[in-house]
Amino acid sequence: MFLEKDLSGRPQKGWVEVICGSMFSGKTEELIRRLNRAKIARQSVEIFKPAIDTRYSDTAVVSHNENAIRSTPVETASNILLLSGNVDVIGIDEAQFFDNALVEVCNKLAGMGIRVVVAGLDMDFQGKPFGPMPQLMAIAEYVTKVHAICMRCGSLANFSHRLSHEEKLVVLGEKNEYEPLCRECFIEQNKKK
Repeated sequence: MFLEKDLSGRPQKGWVEVICGSMFSGKTEELIRRLNRAKIARQSVEIFKPAIDTRYSDTAVVSHNENAIRSTPVETASNILLLSGNVDVIGIDEAQFFDNALVEVCNKLAGMGIRVVVAGLDMDFQGKPFGPMPQLMAIAEYVTKVHAICMRCGSLANFSHRLSHEEKLVVLGEKNEYEPLCRECFIEQNKKK
């Protein structure tokens, strides 16, 4: 198993990395990049995604740029533990759609010496913390927040604005359903609703 070094120079066994941000910010692209690098380093890698995410593929994690990596769809976070096997790295996409047990699952995997790379929306369409993401960011050794570009003014965007009037929390969608907005434009758009 590949072992990173911590700041003291000792081998670091397992850890949790979180990649978060708004829609269209490159979260899945970064997840795929990190997992492909692990594969190049001859590390064994398993990737999981929520079974409800069938936007691009039933069995692959696919970025908006159409980069893809094979994955295993699962119904619940606890299934990840059952299907993990003997691996060095586990990737988890669309973490916001999993139940809160994902936090315990990631902690257990890291405790077993596995590098866990998780990607997901940090906020929902209302600008509120989404699912298990806040707890995952709290327990992670590494957190990377990526940003999109605001579709209204060109500033850095960290909000996922829903274009439809659908009120359900989970609405799978693409550019026809969501747009990334900066804070100012997000506030302005929500005043209009």
